[in-house]
Amino acid sequence: MAELAGKQYLDPKVLNQIRHLEMTARNVVEGFISGLHKSPYKGFSVEFAQHREYVPGDDLRYLDWKAYGKSDKYYIKEYEEETNFRALIAVDTSESMRFQSGEAPSKLEYAKTMAASLAYLIQRQSDAAGLALFDEKVYDFIPAATSHVTLLRMLATLEQHAPQKKTNIGEVLHDVAQRAGRRSLVLVISDLFDDIQHLKKGLEHLRARRHDAIVFNVMDEQELNFNFDRLTQFKGLEGYPQLLVDPRSLRKAYLEEVANFTSEARRHCLRNRTDFVQVNTRSALGTVLEAYLAKRMGTR
Repeated sequence: MAELAGKQYLDPKVLNQIRHLEMTARNVVEGFISGLHKSPYKGFSVEFAQHREYVPGDDLRYLDWKAYGKSDKYYIKEYEEETNFRALIAVDTSESMRFQSGEAPSKLEYAKTMAASLAYLIQRQSDAAGLALFDEKVYDFIPAATSHVTLLRMLATLEQHAPQKKTNIGEVLHDVAQRAGRRSLVLVISDLFDDIQHLKKGLEHLRARRHDAIVFNVMDEQELNFNFDRLTQFKGLEGYPQLLVDPRSLRKAYLEEVANFTSEARRHCLRNRTDFVQVNTRSALGTVLEAYLAKRMGTR
């Protein structure tokens, strides 16, 4: 059924762990970069989106008295343009995202759960969330909206696609920069396995279009620490061949390459006023999101 599609990515443990931040989450999410402000769009939209429960401070003009008469509870009417904040979540589904080690989820499963949780949290604050799935290009795109129907579409879309093809992060970010429309927050969830210069150019395009961005660099424990200790056959992904190697002889050089790549990615993000968050798939997602949101609150 459509309503159940993708529900496995809304892990209740993850959502419950960050729920205590909901009182400040609007300030955090809406104010990641752009700052606090009231929406100028209220009252101008003609398309009803959904109801939400009234909280003290809400504009009484938007109370639904008919809903109150039926339920004896106060509800606020929301409209598609009743938000100043729009987030577009871009998820890498290239073949390298299949990788996993031990009991940890694959990078793609982790990325899907992160995307679903962020979309849920953003919409819980009555803000608009959208989705872009990509490999060499953006092949599935859902424009940002506040409606629950849009959230279900995003979950169903996340559920349907398996990892394949290579990554072209630069081309993807160019496309996202155009498609996002008016100023948005673009959340990129990817292992970033591509030429670092492609990332640089894509981030520059996002900034030129006045979008803000956060890059979640999702990596497996073994990719970060390379704790292989015996002769190992590595299966190539994204077109690379299989290799039979002694990993102990490669570990030092490999870790240096990873450190250099991470440093370059972080530097390009910093230059483009983009947060860079490296995530280990063995880390509890709720802890990762909680720590990041808390850090954003602490730096405001």
